Amino acid sequence: MVYCALSIIVPIYNEEDNISELYARLNPVLQELAGDDWEILFVNDGSTDRSESRIQSICGTDARVKLISFRRNFGQTAAMTAGFEHAAGSVVVPIDGDLQNDPQDIARLVGKLDEGYDVVSGWRKHRKDNRLLRNLPSRVANFLISRLSGVKLHDYGCSLKAYRSEVLDGVRLYGEMHRFIPIYASWQGARVTEIPVQHHPRKHGRSKYGLERVLKVLLDLVVIKFLGNYATKLIYFFGGFGIIQFVAATLAFGWAVYLKLFKAISFISTPLPLLTVMLVLIGFLSILIGLVAELVTRTYYESQGKKPYAIRTTLNLGERARGGKESTEAI
Repeated sequence: MVYCALSIIVPIYNEEDNISELYARLNPVLQELAGDDWEILFVNDGSTDRSESRIQSICGTDARVKLISFRRNFGQTAAMTAGFEHAAGSVVVPIDGDLQNDPQDIARLVGKLDEGYDVVSGWRKHRKDNRLLRNLPSRVANFLISRLSGVKLHDYGCSLKAYRSEVLDGVRLYGEMHRFIPIYASWQGARVTEIPVQHHPRKHGRSKYGLERVLKVLLDLVVIKFLGNYATKLIYFFGGFGIIQFVAATLAFGWAVYLKLFKAISFISTPLPLLTVMLVLIGFLSILIGLVAELVTRTYYESQGKKPYAIRTTLNLGERARGGKESTEAI
């Protein structure tokens, strides 16, 4: 792979009327920012209009423009993942293909990286979308995500972000999880910040997202929170749940005994003995599931040579650092 300074990732789904204008607006910005050392990766996410042919025309006149076409529509997260995996830039910037993000903001995002940050997220402070159907649900979702993740950002849904390429190494995204990359990065020790960016009303086409996306995002957040807290210590989650069941079983059995001894109420007159047995079984099963999950986790890490940690820098490690080469760079 021939590496470059800057990669722009543009997921496209039925945006035929926006593609040429987006390229025309990106070109001078990137030229000023990185000279000829840049690329634009359009990821055609199964468009059914003429988006692919429009991109092919641009590719024919500018070799720095690349195209990845999916066989069908897989969603924005899959499109971004494909772009990240094929990007050759040391800095990677995803941007929406609907012209609502402003290419002029790319220079500001990249400039903020130069201050020592690893991820710079755009904040559509004055968002030009429907206030009730888009803005309000987005604000609620962003508030919940910030509270649960501990990474305080105003606008997780803004595609316009700048990443150092090493932050994206090994990131696997599913569902609607592309918006959670700053959380992944922060949990691995990356420096994350946010700056306001411009946002424009949609000129052509229509939005592909509705209120149902909020529910998907919140469910994905549950997965992220679970993985962030328990990915390498699953026995704590399942075992803790099992212990709670044992405690509840003990209380239920104790209450049944109390009723028998002091209230003359027979065991068979209450559901407490049955509840006790059920809770004990659930407790044992939870701990067994936790043990199996621990084995799966170890197999996952050891079979792929993955590490349950992330190193930022090393110093004076000599041949022990990164396969025999001393390193003082971010990993």
